[in-house]
Amino acid sequence: MIIHLDLDCFFVSAERTRTPELKGKPVVVCKSGDTKIFSTQDSESVMTESVGGFNGLMQHKKAFQGFDQNAWKSEFLDERGRVHGIVIAKSYEAKKYGIKTGTSLHDALAMCPKLLIIPSDHLFYQLLSTKLRTFLETKIPILEQYSIDEFWGDLKGWVKEEQTHAFMASLQKEILEKFDLPISIGASSSKWIAKLATDFRKPYGLTLVPQKEIASFVSLMPIATFPGIGRVLQKKFESYGIATLGEVLEHRKLVLTWGTIGKDLIARISGADNEPVVTKRDRRSIGISRNFHVIHNREEVLRRAIILSRHLSYTIAKLDLHPTTYYLYLRYENGISSKSSQTLDRSFSEGMYREWVAQMIASLDTHPHYGVLHLGLALSNFITPTQTKTFSLLYAESDEKSKRLSEKLTKLRDKYGADIIRSGVEKQENGAD
Repeated sequence: MIIHLDLDCFFVSAERTRTPELKGKPVVVCKSGDTKIFSTQDSESVMTESVGGFNGLMQHKKAFQGFDQNAWKSEFLDERGRVHGIVIAKSYEAKKYGIKTGTSLHDALAMCPKLLIIPSDHLFYQLLSTKLRTFLETKIPILEQYSIDEFWGDLKGWVKEEQTHAFMASLQKEILEKFDLPISIGASSSKWIAKLATDFRKPYGLTLVPQKEIASFVSLMPIATFPGIGRVLQKKFESYGIATLGEVLEHRKLVLTWGTIGKDLIARISGADNEPVVTKRDRRSIGISRNFHVIHNREEVLRRAIILSRHLSYTIAKLDLHPTTYYLYLRYENGISSKSSQTLDRSFSEGMYREWVAQMIASLDTHPHYGVLHLGLALSNFITPTQTKTFSLLYAESDEKSKRLSEKLTKLRDKYGADIIRSGVEKQENGAD
């Protein structure tokens, strides 16, 4: 059997491990722009292990001084008293008020005036997730981390099928006792049915779906409940009058005509996909992005882009990756965006990348009269033993010197912190206007 483990409202549950009085109350964890990363003052940051999903590896330390009911105001209230921020996790008690992930904090407070608000602490969540993964690896020999709060485990040859439910119950109890984290667990013969089983009974649920019961288990479930079926596919099913997963299987001949997507979907819904639990996957890309209040000053936009490029360069160096494709994204206050992707035949280094970012900011900023409120950088197409690339000889000598300098900078940052060496532009006070 394959089991799927999903921590219940993880960020909120994590906060409750260090502030137990939050239990049983409507709580949300919120995030705004990361102002600390753009400070002209040095701050301590930590490189964490990958925990899957879209979670960054570089996180800034936050000093935890206990829960203060009004502490959120310094981060989410601006000088005009306007509430900013987005809900990224909510307790089940807050969910009853209609608060969802993605709800603005302003709206969440209107829905629940007695709401308890916690600014996010991603470093704390990632370190806790890593501790849990280390523990799970002692219990499950083949473990895959799907996201910061989700895991798959392959029990075949480790736990007898008839003992699966007892193993799940014991593991669930031990995680609660050891970490004070509630977790839901599902099990079936395939990864995606196991995940569906977990979602079926939350919070703190246990659901086991034997292979022979998969068809009946999914028969009445709405299409939208299945992982991977987005709005486009939902609309396509609706156009054929197909509303449940059972009806998808009844119309398998139709769905199979949709090519690879249709074939994969039928296999997953019927539990016949045979997808293995993979302990480690090759990284395809890595990026960093930040939202912030609108900035009109282009020198400040450039300063922030250079800061992001330094953090991403350090991450790339620590992971020993060698990217060849570079991506930059700008979003303006009116919803317009500007983006570009380039593949370069040059050896990556912090200095070379900083120059590229500066050049791209200048060329991409086609709406200078609009304020900027989002920056995103990403690197991909990494060189591997099986995917090599020949670099241009034109820049070979200068790139090699720049690469050696980057290696020395990485060693210094490993010892003294990521902010120990910063370019002069990062220290400039520019203002937003």
